[in-house]
Parts: sequence; C-alpha cells; structure tokens
Amino acid sequence: MTFADLAVKRTHEQELRGALRQIREAIDAYKLAADTNKVKKMVGDSGYPPDLESLYQGVADITDPKGEKKLYFLRRLPRDPMADPALPPEQTWGLRSYDSEADNPQPGRDVFDVYSRSTAISIGGRPYSEW
Repeated sequence: MTFADLAVKRTHEQELRGALRQIREAIDAYKLAADTNKVKKMVGDSGYPPDLESLYQGVADITDPKGEKKLYFLRRLPRDPMADPALPPEQTWGLRSYDSEADNPQPGRDVFDVYSRSTAISIGGRPYSEW
C-alpha cells in the first residue's frame, strides 16, 4: 500500500468514526426524547427510533399543544464512506435492533445501533463492521 493509498484509507476511517458517532448520538437522543415523553412511545416499545429516516425527517413533539412541532435528531443522515457511493445513505448502514444479539446484529422493529456493512479490514486490523 502506497503512502497516498494509506492517506485515503485513513481519511475514510476518520469519516466512518465521525458518522458512527453522529448517528449513535442521534439514536441516543431519540431514546431520551421517548423516555421523557416527548416522542410517542407505545406500551412494549423500546423507545429507540423505528428507522434511520425518523432521525432526520423528524417526529412529532407530543409536548407541543398545537401538535405542529417536530423534533429532529440529525440534519441529514451521513453515509458509510466504505459503502458503494451509488447507494442512498439509508442503505449503506447495517442495522441492529434492540432485540438482537451484539455478536449477531439483525434489523427489527427499531434501530438500536448501526454498523458498517463493509467486509474490509481497518489499518489497525479490525473489521469495519465491528466498529
């Protein structure tokens, strides 16, 4: 691997770290809003967002008496920099629901976490899907 290739890979890794942090913070903010009764939560729901789109498209703020306000948790959904650039950002991430195991993440009725779908290995030797 040349120095230029290494620099590009390192830049993509920094972008991936930042995107994961941004999405995970938004998921946690949604969960907090649900737990503090600002977002509609049905009995038996985990309180995590139903999908990634809810984070940037907004959800109704149930504390607004007029019912007009929305809560937004992201300005836009970042894409996985390791994914195919032709895919929309929503399709670049692997999803883990609250009900799935950490060692076998599966999508479900909510989004508890996201991960890279890339099978590549990082500079440090760890698969991106484990970040």
